[in-house]
Amino acid sequence: MRRIGLAAIGALVGGILAAPAGAGTLDTVKQRGTLQCGVSEGVAGFSEQDGQGKWNGFDVDFCRAVAAAVLGDAGKVTFTPLSASQRFDALKGGQVDLLARNSTWTLGREAELGLAFAGITYHDGQGFLAKRALGADGALALDKAKICVEAGTTTQLNLADFFRANSMTYEEKVFPSAAEAFSAFQSGQCDVLSRDQSALHGERLRLAKPSDAVVLPDVISKEPLGPVVRSDDFPWFNVVKWVNFALVNAEELGISGGAIDEALKSQKPDVRRFTGAEGGFGKALGIDADWAIRAVKATGSYAEIYERNLGTSSKLGIPRGLNQLWSMGGVLYAPPLR
Repeated sequence: MRRIGLAAIGALVGGILAAPAGAGTLDTVKQRGTLQCGVSEGVAGFSEQDGQGKWNGFDVDFCRAVAAAVLGDAGKVTFTPLSASQRFDALKGGQVDLLARNSTWTLGREAELGLAFAGITYHDGQGFLAKRALGADGALALDKAKICVEAGTTTQLNLADFFRANSMTYEEKVFPSAAEAFSAFQSGQCDVLSRDQSALHGERLRLAKPSDAVVLPDVISKEPLGPVVRSDDFPWFNVVKWVNFALVNAEELGISGGAIDEALKSQKPDVRRFTGAEGGFGKALGIDADWAIRAVKATGSYAEIYERNLGTSSKLGIPRGLNQLWSMGGVLYAPPLR
């Protein structure tokens, strides 16, 4: 066996310590020139394709905002539709760089799956879409009901908790995908469909006769939805997190997608930090100085994204509610860019 001298060992150790680490997600996205974003297979208002195959929705716009911040072009995004059972494995396996797929932030998903949620983009809660013929006026009237639910979701777990806590029973009809659960509800295999309330508003509109069903008023869980990344890449987590915060701060500062020139001319310190004229925060994140204003120019502020896809002027017509700014009675609150 060949002996290695101390000098050689020192050189070897030094070489190991000086060896560059594998490229992080931010560098990979820059080198590839495209952001790979995982979305749902079709949730009205959040991520769905139109007749021309173009993706639209709240989550889709978030992906475009990240692409604009990192690559300077909101169009440099590849969207990968993923089922609930596929989504986290696809993210962990590197199939996508970012998951923006109406996913609920939970302890288990971070601690057990090695994921990191980059904040909350939509505060939701689980609800019920019930056939009017059932005559239910609330969730407590659903005892012994047949309920369709998607497998492998927090929805399925919350459903069991709710009925157990209220000493009620139900007949669970489990399906591999949201689309199959909806089809079963529509065909009469169950009386009730349960999932996030935001999604139920869209599902109701897809029925042949929307007036035959009603979204019950009860909310039985907390469903904080937000973008997800791998937990072993803090620089990329930071970028995604701060794009999220930037969209909220833009609304609070009155910066809109149609008033970018006005923002660029502003002498207000907080606006100048936002546009990149001061602060140097883009460099700290590893992206260009004007990253935040590029994101807003591409998609608008949080308010604009919400209203376009989910708000009262959209087909869903969902009031802001909890998703209003903290200063307007909601819980939307972002750390400052400073």
